[in-house]
Amino acid sequence: MNSSSQDLSRNEIRKHIRKQRRLLPPEQQSLDAEKLFSKLIKHDKVIKAHKIAISLAHDGEIETFAFIKWCWANNKQVYLPVVHPFSKGHLLFLHYTSDSEMVTNKYGISEPKLEQQHTCPVTDLDIIFAPLVAFDQQGNRIGMGGGYYDRMLAPWFKNKSGPYPIGLAHNCQQVKQLPIEEWDVPLPEIITPSEHYHW
Repeated sequence: MNSSSQDLSRNEIRKHIRKQRRLLPPEQQSLDAEKLFSKLIKHDKVIKAHKIAISLAHDGEIETFAFIKWCWANNKQVYLPVVHPFSKGHLLFLHYTSDSEMVTNKYGISEPKLEQQHTCPVTDLDIIFAPLVAFDQQGNRIGMGGGYYDRMLAPWFKNKSGPYPIGLAHNCQQVKQLPIEEWDVPLPEIITPSEHYHW
């Protein structure tokens, strides 16, 4: 994959990496989650953060629930992305607790039931852990193709305003070079079970 990723289309890369991710055996998934957790709880920006946005694992993504529980235990507010019901291609972030009522969105992903009083403006978040399908050695990422995170993180990319974005991924999600579009937003950090990349 690394040697030929430049020659594959974005959709081909998505298909290949999603398959690789889903094929990870349960014991590897558990080990990856443990290694990621140990990195996240030592991260300077995590230690200082009060409001953290993160996704629940889906489609073979690296598990984040142990980190979410750690955030709850350490007085950090956790927010999950919710597909905006009226503004196509945009996300809302809802406060997530152990008591949150959950629903399944159109992508089959569990998210908190939309209640306006539980939303948090993106600008009030300290960190956004951005999900991704694949990333390369320059910090470029591709997601599922909806452009949700590229739209949301565009202000950060242009003038470094808003929440600090960090990507989370399995090691197998790295490729040598991604085909990039003008709207793609590269990440300043991506953390995998074995590496912590900074750009």
